[in-house]
Amino acid sequence: MSLDSLAVGAWLKDFADDIHENADYLTDLDREIGDADHGANMDRGMSAVAALDPSDFASAAGYIKKAGMTLVSTVGGASGPLYGTFFLRVGTAWANVHDAASLGAALRAGLDGIIQRGKASVGDKTLVDALSPALDAFDAHAGEGVAAALAAAATAAAAGRDATSALIAHKGRASYLGERSVGHQDPGATSMTMLIEAARRDLS
Repeated sequence: MSLDSLAVGAWLKDFADDIHENADYLTDLDREIGDADHGANMDRGMSAVAALDPSDFASAAGYIKKAGMTLVSTVGGASGPLYGTFFLRVGTAWANVHDAASLGAALRAGLDGIIQRGKASVGDKTLVDALSPALDAFDAHAGEGVAAALAAAATAAAAGRDATSALIAHKGRASYLGERSVGHQDPGATSMTMLIEAARRDLS
């Protein structure tokens, strides 16, 4: 297990690549219930993050916080503040990361930041519906090590993402649709699942 700045850089570069490859798909999802810009916005922001050199930073914590600030400054809509807050909070907690339990705590700090910023709860049809169950699963398997915990988290995130299709949106532009938002997968939960899956590949 390696959780240094190079490993974290590989994680965020992998996520950026996944976002780029699926930008049109994410935008199509957002077109159905939002502003049709999630894919383009996230691609722009993560491309800027991918351009950062992890070796320029004295610590992984500093690199992660810079990634958060970069997203806040380059991504429009709700995605920039939410993902930016996530990474800023994770980065602040990262100095204490040395095992599965402390990694889970750092990621949960990011979730708490998203909830405080966006005022969303599980069931509101947002990225929280992927991230919250992912971290619950991570914590449940943390005693088995980082690889097992991240594998469980990725599975739970995907299940949470898929479950958003049946939900009525209560936050963001999608909430204006009311019951018409049912039957559409949430784009934020979809991109968040990509982030957790990239973590499984690169931080295990």
